Amino acid sequence: MSRSSFAKAFYKLKGKNKNRSQIAFKGGSYSLAMTGIVLAILVVVNIFASVLPAAMTHYDISSTKLYSITSNTKVVVNALEKDVTFYWIVQADKEDDVIENLLAKYESLSEHIEVIKKNPDVYPTFADKYTSEEVPNNSLIVECGERSRFISYSDIYLAEESMSAYSSETSFDGEGAITSAIDYVISEELPKLYLLEGHGEAELSSVFSDQIKRENMETITFSLLNEDSVPEEADCVLIYGPTSDISVKEKELLSEYVKGGGKLMVLAGPLEEGTLKNLYSLLEDYNVEATDGIVVESDREHYAFQAPYILLPEIGDSEITSPLIEENYYAIMPIAQGLKVQDTSGAVTELLTTSGTAYSKAEGYDISSYEKEEGDADGPFALAVSIECGNDGQIVWFASSNMLDDMYNSYSSGGNLDLGMNALSSLVGEREAVAIRSKSLSYNYLTISESTASLLKLIMIGGFPLVFLGAGICTVVSRRRRQSEPV
Repeated sequence: MSRSSFAKAFYKLKGKNKNRSQIAFKGGSYSLAMTGIVLAILVVVNIFASVLPAAMTHYDISSTKLYSITSNTKVVVNALEKDVTFYWIVQADKEDDVIENLLAKYESLSEHIEVIKKNPDVYPTFADKYTSEEVPNNSLIVECGERSRFISYSDIYLAEESMSAYSSETSFDGEGAITSAIDYVISEELPKLYLLEGHGEAELSSVFSDQIKRENMETITFSLLNEDSVPEEADCVLIYGPTSDISVKEKELLSEYVKGGGKLMVLAGPLEEGTLKNLYSLLEDYNVEATDGIVVESDREHYAFQAPYILLPEIGDSEITSPLIEENYYAIMPIAQGLKVQDTSGAVTELLTTSGTAYSKAEGYDISSYEKEEGDADGPFALAVSIECGNDGQIVWFASSNMLDDMYNSYSSGGNLDLGMNALSSLVGEREAVAIRSKSLSYNYLTISESTASLLKLIMIGGFPLVFLGAGICTVVSRRRRQSEPV
């Protein structure tokens, strides 16, 4: 090659390298500029997102919807016309993340709600004017005007005993406790629930009693033996597990009460001795007749724990039962009396019913055999009814005294309590701050067979690495082929 040809080739190559450098410089500058623009956009988006309410920036993907609030709460909060203050009693840097998220959602729903932190190290006596109880960290005080309610941390995280597993489970009841407190502090008058006494009535079960308090119902015991009528201020009368019958006069007073627009809820099942003839005669005015004895199921799908008298009834369609149907909960009716509904006017709604093969053992508590015998009444039966009595009067009747016992409520996973409270709330005309279930914090484990587990191990330990290795080899070979190809 001549010297002139070599020089031309040299300058040509130098020009190409210069062009490549310029192109690389321009490409690098473009990439740097685009990176700066993207970073600036991300900063602006983060600043904008930080001022948005929590409801728009937090998404709940937990199985129990731990970080969500129900439509009941939204109705209560959106209807607020008074200012409500949440005092969060919490030490610095010891805030519970779940409670913080929940409070942010409440605050974002209404301009009438304000959350104020009170550090007990800085304000050691602040809570004393609201409660004399011990105030654990992350407790709350809800205040509106002159009314307030203290919510202990132990009322938010509930430790509940599992009757079936002989262990305890923790559930989160923050929403239920807070919404109930809001309902309480903004209410000028609380519903009055009158408890009839004088007939050996049972004491309210602990879960039922606690729920009544949480629903902000005021309970008052009374006797009809020294009254000329049911007190006018009673929003509802409750007869809970009587062990002896009412008098004819009391029956007449209760009948007049419901026909005049009163509300009555009864839990009464068969007695070990005697009957509740006068009490059950209240139903006869509406063509509902009580059958003697204890209802027994012969259909295995309609009784629990290998005990044919612990019934798993069919659930009818009504506003009282619809929450159970929607959430796929069962009701358990132990030791129940059968009801025969002859009503043709449509005033009676059957809430719970047995199967067609159920029958009532006339022997009652003296049952010697679960087989159907001569004298036993044929089913099907109603086990709970709702009756429209005219003038807005209403009766809700559960034909078991033990339905709301703690043990049977636990067996039903809280379904019995929900059913009882839905009935009671419908009678007293409660607002939306009802039936907000606590949310379990227990883990649900996936159980799989040993063969499936072995297959998953083989795929994850052997299959996936081999796939990625093969993809890597293919990528390397492809790049080398492109590099060896002539330009």
